[in-house]
Amino acid sequence: MIAPSDEAGLVAAIEAAAASRTPLTIEGLGSKAGFARPVQTAETLSTRNLTGIPLHAPQELIVSARAGTTLAALEAKLAEAGQHLIAEPPHYAFLGAEAQTVGGIIATNLSGPRRIAWGAMRDHVMGIRAVTGRAEVIRSGGRVLKNVTGLDLCKLFTGSYGTLGVMSEITLKVLPAPEATGTVVLAGLDAATAVKALSAALGSPFSVTGAAHLPEGAAAALGHARPITIARIEDFTDSVHYRIGRLAEIWGAFGMVEQLDTSASLALWRAVRDAAPLAVREGDAVWRISVRPSAGPSILEAAQAAGLDGYLDWGGGLVFLSGPGDEAAHAAIANAARRAGGEWWLLRAPDALRHSPDALPREPDALAAIRRRVTAAFDPAGILNPGRLHAA
Repeated sequence: MIAPSDEAGLVAAIEAAAASRTPLTIEGLGSKAGFARPVQTAETLSTRNLTGIPLHAPQELIVSARAGTTLAALEAKLAEAGQHLIAEPPHYAFLGAEAQTVGGIIATNLSGPRRIAWGAMRDHVMGIRAVTGRAEVIRSGGRVLKNVTGLDLCKLFTGSYGTLGVMSEITLKVLPAPEATGTVVLAGLDAATAVKALSAALGSPFSVTGAAHLPEGAAAALGHARPITIARIEDFTDSVHYRIGRLAEIWGAFGMVEQLDTSASLALWRAVRDAAPLAVREGDAVWRISVRPSAGPSILEAAQAAGLDGYLDWGGGLVFLSGPGDEAAHAAIANAARRAGGEWWLLRAPDALRHSPDALPREPDALAAIRRRVTAAFDPAGILNPGRLHAA
């Protein structure tokens, strides 16, 4: 493993690999090695030693972290100033890793339940420093969010899975953490009715920042006897108290409503964020499916017929599933996602499944042509994470 401690070392490592055309597996602490397709190379380039938080300006609501800094360390630093990461990136329970890095979160564009209200992780990346496959240092963005003309490299690199370059430092916009959090809970709804309730909550004027439905199996994993449908509001204490009460009135049309205080809400939404309701066993796969919210229940139905467990987030637009990582289960999920006009993503699976042609959705020809041109511009030798997103 090559693990440089500064950007110069990162440049030297990529320069040598490019010269010898040696493919590199790019990782931080390796927590997301099971995402998407497997990368098989003789060398691994890790950012684990590129650590530290060189800038935190609480008054300006910005923070800069080196790519190998752990997400937990960054969150702890922000918490000292009463701030948090806007997109609520997850600490997925099924990864089996003690820590994940800031670079890994940005490279995979992972966002939590707050995504429906505040946007994805890429919407809050203000600047990056990265080393391309040409061993060139690039810098994009800075300390001010503004409109851009031309290619927005911050958005391009966020979610690129290390295939365009290796990020060395990221600057993020942050916000004050809410003073209070409240949750409205409905018990016993089926998925289709739950999505209607979530739609009513999201369409209300009360600024819901989380909307999820946990069927019986997922709810039981968190200690609930029946399925639960939940909506979250975050703000100042008085505002949360008022808005939760009004939202409970709206949801009264769907059944008996329970309200959770800040402590109970934080614990519940942390579990939803981290996919804790999934019972992931040895050999299981974990899928993440994006669909229009109204299609979420059909995905759950297909999953349950295939012997899988799961739950809905983002008002029904994001479906998490887990179960046997075999081709029959995957085919059922992929077909259901296609019928719903959605896409699937493997977050964990046996290598045999990850190597299959259908491991990820087929890329449209026009998009594939653009992707190849962009990749060739940043990594002409194809040495960075070859095969991670597309067959090598």
